[in-house]
Amino acid sequence: MENGAARTAPTVIVAIDGPSGTGKSSTSKAVAAKLGLRYLDTGAQYRAITWWMVSNGIDVADPAAIASAAGKPDIVSGTDPSAPTITVDGTDVAGPIRTQDVTSKVSAVSAVPEVRARITELQRALAASAPEGIVVEGRDIGTTVLPDADLKIFLTASPEARAARRSGELQGADVAATREALVRRDAADSTRKTSPLAKADDAVEVDTSDLTLQQVIECVVTLVEEKRAAR
Repeated sequence: MENGAARTAPTVIVAIDGPSGTGKSSTSKAVAAKLGLRYLDTGAQYRAITWWMVSNGIDVADPAAIASAAGKPDIVSGTDPSAPTITVDGTDVAGPIRTQDVTSKVSAVSAVPEVRARITELQRALAASAPEGIVVEGRDIGTTVLPDADLKIFLTASPEARAARRSGELQGADVAATREALVRRDAADSTRKTSPLAKADDAVEVDTSDLTLQQVIECVVTLVEEKRAAR
């Protein structure tokens, strides 16, 4: 569908959840671009606030210290799917937030309720201000952030498939070590008290283990178009 045609379609809010390495980001960006929607990577926002905490010497092992600093950084997300951006206090952090140091600490920071409240507020504001609609990807979008989303999708994949994808993204990463890290992250995200990683009751589950990225994108585009047609 061309962008011009997309503007005449009903506004649609799509929530895509799932663990790391299932193809959430690549799928969400491509679907948003194809359908003329905005795009938000919520994980980047949690990485951004984690990067700020680390850069400012906040002890990420101390939930009280994290909570008291949660309101300080100014995090701005650009929602153009062809060129999503993220800044903290005016600094482009798209590169720095992907380091192993941030990756290893993001679960601890994300688990703090004050951090989740702050970031959830940002996410809801961005979704509400997207004129044609938006694809929002994360771990608790369909359950907590946007429980009234028009379409909820939960992407899954085997730990082996996810580790292979993620180690391909992280150059030189060991697949076995990457798989272990992903399983640890899943456990932390699924068992945290505040907004755990979970599939919404009304979400459509898509197992991406044996699908190419293009097949996953086509599947999600079809689901969105069916939802639009029904409205």
